[in-house]
Amino acid sequence: MRKIKILGAMGVACSLFTGGLALASSHREAPFITKNPKVDNTDVYAFQSYEAKRIAAAKLPSGTYDPSKAYTTLISDFQPFQDPFGGPNYFPMDDKALYEIHVDNVGDGHEHLTFQFQFTTTLADAKVPVGSKMTSVPLSNIGPITAADMTNQNVSETYTVNLVTGNRRTGSSKPIKNSADQTTTFKKPFDNVGKKTFPNYSAYADTFLYDIDIPGCTAGKGRMFVGQRAEPFAVNLGPIFDLVDAPAAIVAHGEGTTGTTSNRNLIANPLAKKNISTISLEIPSSCLVKDASQPIIGVWSTASVKQARVINPNATYATPAREGGAWTQVSRLGMPLVNEIVIGLKDKDRWNSSEPSADAQFLDYVQYPALPALLEVLFGADGVKAPTAFPRADLVAAFLTGVPKVNMIEGSVPAEYIRLNTALPPTAVGSQNNLGAAACFVFGALKLDNEGCDPAGFPNGRRPGDDVTDVELRVAMGYLLPAANAASGQLQFTDAVLQDESQFDAVFPYIKAPVPGANGAGGF
Repeated sequence: MRKIKILGAMGVACSLFTGGLALASSHREAPFITKNPKVDNTDVYAFQSYEAKRIAAAKLPSGTYDPSKAYTTLISDFQPFQDPFGGPNYFPMDDKALYEIHVDNVGDGHEHLTFQFQFTTTLADAKVPVGSKMTSVPLSNIGPITAADMTNQNVSETYTVNLVTGNRRTGSSKPIKNSADQTTTFKKPFDNVGKKTFPNYSAYADTFLYDIDIPGCTAGKGRMFVGQRAEPFAVNLGPIFDLVDAPAAIVAHGEGTTGTTSNRNLIANPLAKKNISTISLEIPSSCLVKDASQPIIGVWSTASVKQARVINPNATYATPAREGGAWTQVSRLGMPLVNEIVIGLKDKDRWNSSEPSADAQFLDYVQYPALPALLEVLFGADGVKAPTAFPRADLVAAFLTGVPKVNMIEGSVPAEYIRLNTALPPTAVGSQNNLGAAACFVFGALKLDNEGCDPAGFPNGRRPGDDVTDVELRVAMGYLLPAANAASGQLQFTDAVLQDESQFDAVFPYIKAPVPGANGAGGF
């Protein structure tokens, strides 16, 4: 069986298609957002919580699954490409921004539940004696920091969270409270400066994991963590930028079964040494759905800033600029890689400012995608062929409507966001397939007994360990289409960088602690 080498093809095509901002889920994916990294929404995850205690609690004595006792995890990441040594300011959130996670539980493309996060950064203005003067220090911390003693922290962050029911701007808004003391202000951990400042950063950060009371939710308490984490996304990024300087031994066809990772794990993840800022929630599933008869939700995240900004000619720490006017959305993310490799460069900023209910305006990009055509043009001689079925109904189902009998809300409008069927049980750690629910289809037909089928994975929701790059490359090239319409549809497209559950924690918030800025012992 002939092997087709395609890593170079994928890299060239993606570089051309995105104008040099290639696959990195949604990192720096649109021209305007590159100027606003603090509100750059990079990844969104929505999945049934698979922490062992959650799975056990949702199982009935008969061994069947009880969705009414299940929990759903929602994660939204911001601020891409954080170098761990990015001092002295590191990566606080934007005090002048509004960070939001939205849930549509009726299928109309509008938010019906919104979790709104706003941050406050406080400068202690620590000083040290210098001769006869007390001089303000230039650093964000002046000594070791522990959960019990944070007095050496010169800069600190707090945040509040409101749950808005209905329209995000005009709906009913109520604060989420700390279950321990009913306060509404939460502390965010300091970024991982290094091991001299934080001898045990994980233990320190764990103290910022809160049990929360959610307005109107009587099914149980939620959990929340907001702070720096290790970058969870994986992609062969550098070689794509460097004129596709990539190894040729990446096989697209004829190697093993659907779940085989041999040639999908040849390259170390270049993002593994970066960090990200994450907002993580775990909510009783019954408090997110419309009712028990409609268990499917759509999830996306946005960031907004004030419409007007005037630079302060006499800038201060608290007021480098003055901002006002209406909240204006500048970043949006649901399904991974959509704005990256589907939306044309001229419309990327418009996409970021739009809402799912208006996604019909982008329908041509999904029904007539450019990426497969570019792959064929560049590597047709090697046997790579673009699908011939137009308009691409398979991509509309994957990205805009959901799949019937899996995660499609009956009568829903086309809207791009992550669709999750909360009635399907989570797959336990150790049993997840990183190709997710895509392995449950054979030429577009649902086949639950197919080898490797994992209904709880992408594109039914998205877990941290789902290898969405490989899945979306294969789906774009026609994996869900009949063979007659997709000659390359069953090729095992890959970027050679593996994403897998083994790279993450098995408990909430799942994404691992951040990479330290220095490793201690002198830091060298």
